[in-house]
Amino acid sequence: MRLLALVLALAAQVAPRTFEVASVKPHAPGNPRAMMVADASGRFTAVGIPIVMLIRTAYNLQDDQVVGGPDWLRTARFDITAKAADGTSPTTIGPMLQALLADRFQLTTHRETRELPVFAAVKARGDGQPGPRLKANPCVWDFTKPPAPAKPGETQCGNISEGFGRMTLNAMPIPVFLQYLAPKVNRVIVDRTGLTGNFDIELQWTPDNLPPRAPGAPADQPIRVNGQDVDPNGPSLFTAMQEQLGLKLDSTRAPVEVLVVDRIEQPSPD
Repeated sequence: MRLLALVLALAAQVAPRTFEVASVKPHAPGNPRAMMVADASGRFTAVGIPIVMLIRTAYNLQDDQVVGGPDWLRTARFDITAKAADGTSPTTIGPMLQALLADRFQLTTHRETRELPVFAAVKARGDGQPGPRLKANPCVWDFTKPPAPAKPGETQCGNISEGFGRMTLNAMPIPVFLQYLAPKVNRVIVDRTGLTGNFDIELQWTPDNLPPRAPGAPADQPIRVNGQDVDPNGPSLFTAMQEQLGLKLDSTRAPVEVLVVDRIEQPSPD
């Protein structure tokens, strides 16, 4: 986690910290649509999103790391469109969302350390051996810069790809993998694997929130989600971790940094 935090901090020093323009409106009652996306052109779009989710994204937190604030912080939903002059990326969007929250919602916060439920990532096998989809990769690259393009026939060093029920990382350290995995289990994950260096990681599981199967469709056929087939009878994330990576998530408690909401106000709609 320290490594990813360093990357975010270094990137924030040179990244645009505000959106050029931003529109904030209450979400239409009864509309179930909810989505949030930022693209490389600099456009950020959120539809039907509670502000607690925007805070989580801005500060790279899980639900229980956002403490305090009024009830509407978690119940009221908003539609937000914003545009940055120089584009967005996973390392630049956080500071810009923080600035938007401070400007449009008058958000002020402070940080504390509290003991919270967490998951500890540990080796699952008695012999300590990794699973078949966790492989050491000697590739080394500068985490403060975009990875160099891969040579023909070689795997991209430092690449991360995510989809519905799948994650693929190339030449990444375990703490970075756990940082990306944490939102899937909605809890901070502490690295106690003892694994150092960079790894190629492939993880595939069946999420709990599968959409309903089409009427009359056979129970053993995959369900199509976002253009990919998902096996409805596949392993849970926790089982897949053990079978594919040789790791497991143990429930425990540990000191965790939280963000305490001191002040927040509902914005005037545009």
